[in-house]
Formats: sequence, C-alpha cells, structure tokens
Amino acid sequence: MGAGHAHKLYRHAHSPVHALPPHTKLAAVFAFVVVVVSTPREAMWAFGLYAVLLGVVASVARVPAGFVLRRLLIEIPFVAFAVLMPFVAQGERVEVLGMSLSVSGLWGAWNVLAKGTLGVAASVLLAATTELRELLLGLQRLKLPPLLVQIASFMIRYGDVITEEMRRMRIARESRGFEASGVRHWGVLAKSAGALFIRSYERGERVHLAMISRGYAGSMPVIDEVTASRAQWSYAFVLPFAALVVCLLGWKL
Repeated sequence: MGAGHAHKLYRHAHSPVHALPPHTKLAAVFAFVVVVVSTPREAMWAFGLYAVLLGVVASVARVPAGFVLRRLLIEIPFVAFAVLMPFVAQGERVEVLGMSLSVSGLWGAWNVLAKGTLGVAASVLLAATTELRELLLGLQRLKLPPLLVQIASFMIRYGDVITEEMRRMRIARESRGFEASGVRHWGVLAKSAGALFIRSYERGERVHLAMISRGYAGSMPVIDEVTASRAQWSYAFVLPFAALVVCLLGWKL
C-alpha cells in the first residue's frame, strides 16, 4: 500500500528543499508560523516580506506559484469569517464605499487574512516538498507522543481504503436507481453512513488482531532512522531566521 499514499499536495522534484530531512522542515515551518503570528498587525510591510520569503522558498523548491495558489482555496472559510468582521465588530466606525465598517473589525480581518494565508502557504510548501511517510518520520524524530504518530499513520494508510469503500457503496446505490434528491432520502444516506462505520470498525479489529499476531506490542518499529547534520539544520532555518529579523524590525519601526 505504500506506493498508493503519495498525497495530492506532494510535488515530486529534485531540489535542495526536497532533500532536507523532514523534521528540519517541520521545525522550520513551525518556527516561521510562530514568528508570523507574533508580528504586529500594523506592520503591513512585514507581511509582504514574509510572502516574498515564501516565494523564494517555492522557487528554490521548484513549486509553481499556481500550484500553491490553487491549494490556498482551503482557507475560504477563514476568508468568509474575516469579511464579516468589519460589519459585526463594535467600536469606532469608518465609511468605506458608502458602508459603515468597524475600524477594529478591519484590523481584525487584515490580521486573520494576512497571518492565516501565510500560515497556509507555508504548510502547502511543506506538504509539496515532503511525502506523508516522511512527515510521520519527522514527527517521530521530533519526539511527538508515539500514540499520536501511530494514529496519524493509520489514518493516512486506511483513509484511502475507507474512501474506496464509500465509492463502492455509492455505485451499489446508483446501480439500484437511487438518487439523493431531497430530505426523504436522508434516511438511506444515514443507514449507509452507519453501515460504513460498522465495516470500518470490523476492518480495524481484523487489522489490529493481525498486527498482534505479528508481534505488535503498542509501538511501531523504526525502519528508517532519519538524521540531520548541522548544515541541514542551518539551511532549513534560513526562512524562520529571516522572518525573525523582519518581525523584530516590525516591532521597532
């Protein structure tokens, strides 16, 4: 099953960013996001520089801008929330295009949009340059709780299996002339969801018993020991270090 789990966000390429150990990239992205969140919202120019830094990383990683922009659509719910803030927030009001908007709401919307977009873009670049299996190894290397890493591993491995099961159930319903077109069909969909849950639970039991019979004792064996040199750590932290310099300037200027 290993070959079938190359996620859609990953973009295969031979670049210095792809070659970095996964735990260095995870730590660097986390540090970058912390720096971005710590930047005062009034320093608008700083967020522009952060975007430039991410653009440089994307260029070095050979990830096209269109690839990143398409995957930024995942933050649409946050955009909708940000758009509402100037209308519902209290405090001083200002006229913009004939509409009365809250000043604090405008700042809040900018804060959510700027920091959220940069965080999502950094995550997209991480996913585009790191395979899922490598991400799990990186989390393991960073000493995250083993149970959480195992849960994430199983979720990734069997997510495709459950999705395929859903597809087969949908085809079976459609082959019998079923078409969900109203509230009266919700009962059928609810029963299908229940059946999917039972099948997934039973499959999980069978997999767990099979693992125990093969010596599973609560922890997965470490097959690939991922290490990073000091040079690789330094290279990975160029992004958060440059962002930190921008952040400090944002607080002083």
